[in-house]
Amino acid sequence: METISRSAPEKKPARRFKITSIEVLCAILLIAILGQSWLQQVFDVPALRTGSTVFVAVCVQALPFLVLGVLISGAIAAFVPGRVLEKVLPRRAGAAVGVAGLAGVALPGCECASVPVARRLIGQGVAPAAALTFLLAAPAVNPVVLVATAVAFPGNPEMVFARFAGSLATAMVMGWLWAKWGKLDWIAERARRRLPEVQHGSRWRTFAETARGDLVEAGGFLVLGAMIAAAMNVLVPAKWFGVLGEQLVLGVLVMAVLAVVLALCSEADAFVAASLTAMPLLPKLVFLVVGPAIDVKLFALQTGTFGKSFALRFAPVTFVVALSCAVVSGTLILGGGA
Repeated sequence: METISRSAPEKKPARRFKITSIEVLCAILLIAILGQSWLQQVFDVPALRTGSTVFVAVCVQALPFLVLGVLISGAIAAFVPGRVLEKVLPRRAGAAVGVAGLAGVALPGCECASVPVARRLIGQGVAPAAALTFLLAAPAVNPVVLVATAVAFPGNPEMVFARFAGSLATAMVMGWLWAKWGKLDWIAERARRRLPEVQHGSRWRTFAETARGDLVEAGGFLVLGAMIAAAMNVLVPAKWFGVLGEQLVLGVLVMAVLAVVLALCSEADAFVAASLTAMPLLPKLVFLVVGPAIDVKLFALQTGTFGKSFALRFAPVTFVVALSCAVVSGTLILGGGA
């Protein structure tokens, strides 16, 4: 008589409760509601009221432009094939740089979005000089950024023209420098690998995922920048900015380094710069031109996308070129930035 062996029933793994950002947000809101009166007493400090006002003002002013920017960025990633620019660009690298720089006006996107777009262009055979020009121009001279700059500086419309001129000059100078002295070997092999085109049926999914990812990433930098701007307005004495205003060279250098360290999104940086009311216009312009060209997050993205050998050469030269173009455009358009 055969014995039928029955295997013991498999135990289903117990579900572990995972705390997500939703639970954390709900807990914070619940604590805030229950301790509303106590929190009002604790935070009823003039410095905190000033800081919260600056923080909210920067976020509220910049958020619509940030949302518009990521929506356009998602649409480009989903519905504009990478081969479009390849067809319209001239074959000569020098001429292609000029066309790619002007293409940044028509194809807006944030700094984070321009890096994968540039990689896609290089992978599809576009001259690296033109792709890198587009990488620098798209987040700095597009209509969303220029309109945001005009809103942030309503009494100084010349800031829009100065930012456009300085940023476009930065992108094109870097493109021409790469066309003359750049080497393809500096770019990692994975960056030159041909990328698959977006399938027709998945375009809306690509649009949604790209826009959502850019919004989460750029929104985090916006909140961080707004917090730093609020802290600077409260913690840093106004006379310090007055000293930087009197020492124009020092102010320009400090704002250039600050743009690299803060790593703000180009759709939001104008509002942070405008909040520093004690600074002259020229250091603010340097902040707006240098930031979208090179900062710590862009250096990390470029290292991961194009390789360490490329980033270590490209980033320092971009900083010097952006700083120089900003000073020249500010001197010619702003009259020295007084």
